Order: sequence, then structure tokens, then C-alpha cells
Amino acid sequence: MRGPGAIVQAVRGQRGRRPDMSSPDNQHRTGADSGLSYVPPAWLILIMGRSLYGLSSFWTVFSLQDLPPGAAFLIYGGVIAGVVTVLWGLYLLGLAIGRSARFPRQFTIWQAAFILWLLVRQAYILIVPDFVFSPQGLLITGGEIVIGLLCIYLLRPGSGAEAVYSGPQAGGAPSVLSSVIAAVLGILLGGTIGACIGLLAGSVIADVTHVSCFEGGCGYFALFIGIAGLVVGAIAGGIFAIWWVNRRKRGANQGKRQA
Repeated sequence: MRGPGAIVQAVRGQRGRRPDMSSPDNQHRTGADSGLSYVPPAWLILIMGRSLYGLSSFWTVFSLQDLPPGAAFLIYGGVIAGVVTVLWGLYLLGLAIGRSARFPRQFTIWQAAFILWLLVRQAYILIVPDFVFSPQGLLITGGEIVIGLLCIYLLRPGSGAEAVYSGPQAGGAPSVLSSVIAAVLGILLGGTIGACIGLLAGSVIADVTHVSCFEGGCGYFALFIGIAGLVVGAIAGGIFAIWWVNRRKRGANQGKRQA
């Protein structure tokens, strides 16, 4: 039978062999994620889709004559914001697809900038007399801000998002320039293919369902389906291009390690 001294020594030995839970490796292993860390990328895709749809419909507004200066300024600002949102969002999607550890911080910066744009746009609409107050628009803007803040909260440090986005921060991901070039090409190609398929499908559906062509009704219907196909194709093309670039980069890195 062991004495008290031997028991104390054994307990101290067991304590000495316990893992240090404060170390980064053990924090990473014990960090649990409920799956909500995938909500921000989904929200990002939704915002990009809305931006692409807005960009595709701006050409009808540009054809209007005698547009008030205040409205024209907001429209031009919306075009610039839409282009920046799509390009910036494609870069963030590349980080998300590659599970990069930079994604939470970069997404937070983008989301904060997007919320700032929403606030500035809403304040401009309320101040400039060329616009009419719309409770629905205010409610939509408020909902977008709330969802954005929720996404930032889901990616906060210690939320478990580091267990999902734990890829290499440097050297393991393609450069920003290559990601943007691939994304733009993917958007152009995917949007062209999607628009062609959408126009064809719209014309066929209009013929099958006997949509009236009075005052160009069937043509507008086909055009609407074509625009929807353009948006879906552009998003799918951009995502596929980013995924393909990241896949090639990972394959090249694995080949270097094996060599």
C-alpha cells in the first residue's frame, strides 16, 4: 500500500502530463463550431446577387430623360458601390472557399464598409427632397444592417469560426490579382452563358404558356428571364472561377511539398 507521499507525487505527475489548454493548438482542437460560421458566406453571395441584379437593371434608368440631379447622383453612386461590392465579395469568397484564416477579419471589414454605405444611402434618401419616404425601404435597410451585424458577431474571435477558417494565411492562397482576374472572367463568361440560356428559356416558356405579345409583353417576359439567367450565371461563374484558382494553387503547393 502506497503512502501519502507517493500518492501526492502520482497526482503531481498526472497534472504535469495534462495538456495545456491555453496553447493555440489545444484551443483550435477544442473550439467548436455550430455551423453558423457558414452564414456569412451565404449572406455575402446574396448581397452580390442583389448587386449584380441592380447593375443589370441600371441600363433602363440611364435611358430616362430629365432625371433629377439628386436621383442621378444616387444612381451613379449605386453603380460604383455595386461594382465594388461584387469585386470585393469575389475576393472574400476566394478566402472562404480556401478556408483561409484571413476570412473572418476581411469579412468584418467588408461588412462594416457595407453597413456604412447603407447608412449613408438611407440618410441621403431622407435628406434629398427628390425622394419620397418609404417605410418598406427603411425596413429593408434596417434588416440588412441587423443581418450584417449578426454575421460579424458569428465571426468574432472565440466564436469557433477559427475551427472552420483555419487555412494558411500566406503562401497557401492565390494572390488578390489572380483571384480578381479569374473572378471577372468567370462573371463575364458565366453571365453570357446564363443570359443566353435565360433568353432562350424565356422565349420557349412564353410560347408554351401563350404569353401575350401585346405591347411587347412576351419580349419583356423573355428579357426578365434572361436577366435572371445573367445574374445566376455571373454568380456561378465567379464562384467556379475562384474555386478553380484555389484548387490549382493547393495542387501546386502539394506538388512542391512532395518534391
